[in-house]
Amino acid sequence: MSADHDSAAGSAATAPAAPAPPRTAYGKETWKEIAFLLSNLLTTLAGFVYATVSVLLGVGLSVTVVGLPLLALGLGGARLLGRSERGRARGLLGVAVREPSPLPRRDGFFGWLWSALKDPVAWRTQLYGLIRLPWGIVTFTVTLVSLLVLWPVLPFVSRLLASADRGMVRGLLSPSDELERRIAELESDRGVVVDTAAADLRRIERDLHDGAQARLVALAMGLGLAKEKLLNDPEAAAAMVDEAHGEVKLALQELRDLARGIHPAVLTDRGLGAALSSVSARCTVPVRVDVDLAGRPAEAIEGIAYFTVSELLQNVSKHARARSASVEVWRAGDRLMIQVRDDGTGGARLDGGTGLAGLAERLGAVDGVLALDSPAGGPTTVTAELPWRDRVAAAR
Repeated sequence: MSADHDSAAGSAATAPAAPAPPRTAYGKETWKEIAFLLSNLLTTLAGFVYATVSVLLGVGLSVTVVGLPLLALGLGGARLLGRSERGRARGLLGVAVREPSPLPRRDGFFGWLWSALKDPVAWRTQLYGLIRLPWGIVTFTVTLVSLLVLWPVLPFVSRLLASADRGMVRGLLSPSDELERRIAELESDRGVVVDTAAADLRRIERDLHDGAQARLVALAMGLGLAKEKLLNDPEAAAAMVDEAHGEVKLALQELRDLARGIHPAVLTDRGLGAALSSVSARCTVPVRVDVDLAGRPAEAIEGIAYFTVSELLQNVSKHARARSASVEVWRAGDRLMIQVRDDGTGGARLDGGTGLAGLAERLGAVDGVLALDSPAGGPTTVTAELPWRDRVAAAR
């Protein structure tokens, strides 16, 4: 009995394990793909009709007043259809397609019209709707026939057709991230440049009105009074002329300072090294300047570099409580590098009200970068990068 038992146990131990039950190919993902392929007929038909009607109607009526606005509205509706298709692909095919960035805001009717007409996302969606109708008919027919007749191979057929659908969605409905990001940056940078230029013009106008202009008006009045007293009271007239002479000197100094704030002559004549040495001499602390450039960058880049260092040294004078500072400028590949250090108390922040945030925006408008390292207790290091562009020789 025990022998039989041992033999049976041995046989059970050596017998191969029973195979696992086969896994069905009709999983949840397969049924989602089948649902997507079967719904292609209605969605592609709707997309084709919408794209055809909206484009032909808008283009056909473009010679009239309502044509281009109708085309712009049609493109706006195409964005909504594209969002619906991305949602359908995301839910049924598992395609992780992010939504494109919204249209940039434009002021006025014509700004909106131009922005809508050149929207690449809407035009790609219209193209998607136009070319998808034959494919929608094919996928619906093949999937339906396979579901009724060729169901053993349906999972493979649905996977093959759904993979082609995934490629179309990614190719035509995905946002072109790099291009759209760059467009959004340029839109923002253009606004920064316009605002900065407007602020500079207001500053120049204010300085002229409150400074040199007011001083010159007072000078004209003083000379007029001196002219009246010239015969009756020569001594008083001489005193007035002497006072007017002092006013002239002050007005000339203010005009020089204003011209230096617009574009210093030393920068044009002698380059960045001499200009930075000049601006560092006006700082309240000793500044070591080291400019290591084999050539001169483009005039616009050179001017931005000069005013960047000028503003950073003003911050050192006003806020850093430093004993010394240094300015280093060099070229690294296709970038112009600027580094300003001080041994002050540190704690500077881009949002600290010292103008660094505005400076960072202005640098960003020309593809520049501003980096700040200012721990509490110091020292503070500000690094700025600007794109290097070679100076174009002046035409003779």
